[in-house]
Amino acid sequence: MADTLPVDSLSIAAVVAHVDETKGSDEAGNGSIEAPYQSAVKAIQAHGESVKIQVWKAATAEGETSGFVPISGAAQKKAIKKVAELEKKNKKLAEQAAEQAAKDQAAAEERERVLEAAKKVVLKEDPSLPIATKIKIRNGVDNRGKRVKVSGWVHRLRVQGKNMMFVILRDGTGYLQCVLTDNLCQTYDALTLTLESTIIVYGVINELPAGKTAPDNHELTVDYWECIGKAPGGDDAISNKVNENSDPSVKYDLRHLVLREERASGILKVRSQVLKAFRDHFDSRGFYEVTPPCMVQTSVEGGSTLFELNYYNEKAYLTQSSQLYLETCLPSLGDVYCLAESFRAEKSHTRRHLSEYTHCEAEMAFISFDDLLDQIEDMICDVIDRTLAHKPTADIVYKLNPDFKRPERPFMRMDYSDAIKYLKDNDIKKEDGTFYEVGEDIPEAPERAMTDKINRPILLCRFPAEIKAFYMKRCPENRALTESVDVLMPGVGEIVGGSMRISDLEELMAAYKREGLDPSPYYWFTDQRKFGTSEHGGFGLGIERYIAWMLNLYTVRDTCLYPRFTGRAFP
Repeated sequence: MADTLPVDSLSIAAVVAHVDETKGSDEAGNGSIEAPYQSAVKAIQAHGESVKIQVWKAATAEGETSGFVPISGAAQKKAIKKVAELEKKNKKLAEQAAEQAAKDQAAAEERERVLEAAKKVVLKEDPSLPIATKIKIRNGVDNRGKRVKVSGWVHRLRVQGKNMMFVILRDGTGYLQCVLTDNLCQTYDALTLTLESTIIVYGVINELPAGKTAPDNHELTVDYWECIGKAPGGDDAISNKVNENSDPSVKYDLRHLVLREERASGILKVRSQVLKAFRDHFDSRGFYEVTPPCMVQTSVEGGSTLFELNYYNEKAYLTQSSQLYLETCLPSLGDVYCLAESFRAEKSHTRRHLSEYTHCEAEMAFISFDDLLDQIEDMICDVIDRTLAHKPTADIVYKLNPDFKRPERPFMRMDYSDAIKYLKDNDIKKEDGTFYEVGEDIPEAPERAMTDKINRPILLCRFPAEIKAFYMKRCPENRALTESVDVLMPGVGEIVGGSMRISDLEELMAAYKREGLDPSPYYWFTDQRKFGTSEHGGFGLGIERYIAWMLNLYTVRDTCLYPRFTGRAFP
């Protein structure tokens, strides 16, 4: 028989764990000298209460050495007590989690049971009711008391118990509160209804009693409804795709969903009415609207900001401005304007720049510089008046910008030289700390600083010729200046640029030469001075900047359907 050793003669090596509260890690450590734990609690959790704990002690006095030393008895007892508390807490959490899981399982089973039962609830339209009249939500007030049929998207949804649901329906023309009761909200479609689903509701619209609120102060009591298209829920629900806290890049990628929000759609509704107001303004002043080409082979503002394209193996560009083409219409149509897209390849990331924007441009014959300034001021104010005269649009404007005030007339008129003086007098300097001098262009930042401080619209006039376009007419009283104007608005800066145009043929030819331009491609523009010239002028206004000013928006990008700027041409 083999010999056996008595138990008391066995030598059992105790486990040693190292702890360094400064450099150790409870997550990555293993208790070795090379990878110590951060806490004694972790050492006990990993190796049990019998573990021999060595704690790192740094030298605190001259002559001492740093190293691992045994943990004190009090510290080990404290750690053991903490481990026990954590185990008790974790056990309780595990019990609660198991209890919650059981509840969730029961709830899921109950919901499945309810959904299965709901599939058996079939709605039928009551044939004894009057035939429903199909309407848009905007016509709701005029159809109160009648049975109507309304189609739209579920904008908001609220379930109140088992027998009532409130749906805010949206169709682009407005919002309508709909109330579903009893079996109408117990169908499978009702129980699984999600935001942005499309539905058709039938019922009667009634005014709300005092003390209750809803869009247009009424609601539709539903007697029958259908779900046409169910939108996804859960992780794919629209509220999880995009919301007010989403990153701007996500909002631009999902612009098609952002447009469904009240703010975004409200801005586009204002934009629609503003465009209409511009057309109505020009129509009332006897202008004709023309549609100039977007693909051109000559530049207006210089070649550095042109988008080049291959046009049947010829070099062409997307237009920067329709001005030159508008001028050719003056002899046949008189005063003309256009609302068209312009394109500028400026690699600018400011909040007021776009690579594609809607350009309102106008040209007028037989006018003076003062006439031009009066026309611009008249247009800006008249368009505001026309826009706000449309009550639904005015409501949106004041909801988005409660402090909006119509600008007072006349606008302030300031010469460029006076602006330079203003910048000096108000200590508005360049980035290098020096002042702006006559002959220098005034950039966006100081221009806005001046406008915001003055806090009223400014017609900034008579810029030096060397910083303006070749076609601008010189001032008769000072040939170094041009009869030019920028309209500056508080909060957004420049929204209009305009000038009188050179009317003299020889002066225009000299301008071509001075700018190093070959006049031959511009023959059709030059001919306007050759075949019966006239004093004429015009301007260009950025619709996006105009709307950003009206609504006090941070960026012009919010005023576009799908904004295009540096690095963004999608979707």
